[in-house]
Amino acid sequence: MVMIIENVNKTPGPMTLHTEVQLERDICTHLGAHGWLYAEPGTDGDARSYDTPRALYPPDLVAWLQATQPDAWDKLTQLHGAGTEAVVLERLRKALDDRGTLDVLRHGLEMMGLRKRLDLAQFKPALAMNAELQARYAANRLRVLRQVRTNHDDIIDLVLLLNGIPVATAEIKTDFTQDVNLAIDQYRFDRIPRPKGKASAEPLLDFRAARWCTSPSATGWCTWPRGCWGPPRSSCPSTWVTPAAPATRPMPPATAPTTCGSRCGSAIRGSTSWAAT
Repeated sequence: MVMIIENVNKTPGPMTLHTEVQLERDICTHLGAHGWLYAEPGTDGDARSYDTPRALYPPDLVAWLQATQPDAWDKLTQLHGAGTEAVVLERLRKALDDRGTLDVLRHGLEMMGLRKRLDLAQFKPALAMNAELQARYAANRLRVLRQVRTNHDDIIDLVLLLNGIPVATAEIKTDFTQDVNLAIDQYRFDRIPRPKGKASAEPLLDFRAARWCTSPSATGWCTWPRGCWGPPRSSCPSTWVTPAAPATRPMPPATAPTTCGSRCGSAIRGSTSWAAT
């Protein structure tokens, strides 16, 4: 498959408005205007601060912990000194690998020397009566990164993070020069979490969270690492905002409507394409 790579630092002009990079920039600019943290490539807060081996964004994780649990952070600093950040990052990476992203976000992280777990996110309180919970919820750091390099030298168009922890990735295509199905194929064949010949898995792709394929006319997502196209085809559903054309490579047929339980927890209808209706 031929991959089209855009120069993300170029200034958009009349000849570039139809390109992938412009749609990518528009998405990020919109998110940045609605509460997300976003920095243009080459500026502070961009993907250069991303920790590729651990697949984490340390500045946001540390900022969240210091803002919401200062006593716990001070205790860890007393125990580990200048190595506190590295110790927390290593412990978090192991917990994510062992327990999964959602479990860690929901139930926190145990650290030796602390009596209670570190909270890594604050979900929206059911009631607005607790001012402390409301403040912690407002302190959540949502960030979008562009052009993120993996340990396998793939480039992911967008990575969405909560307090420094990736919760979704996205491949962006434009209808003018490409097709959203190229994004589907990238996840199916090129964005493989555990490819043959590689010594280790790519943590950014080897977790169960949303994989988005987006174009101006269609947006679809799936939560299984290999996507809904991965075997078994019938055990992991996809969802599309707008139906897309059949994928560019053949897929095994789907069976009767089913659910994938802990993987996604929703049903699909029988279909021969990735774009389940």
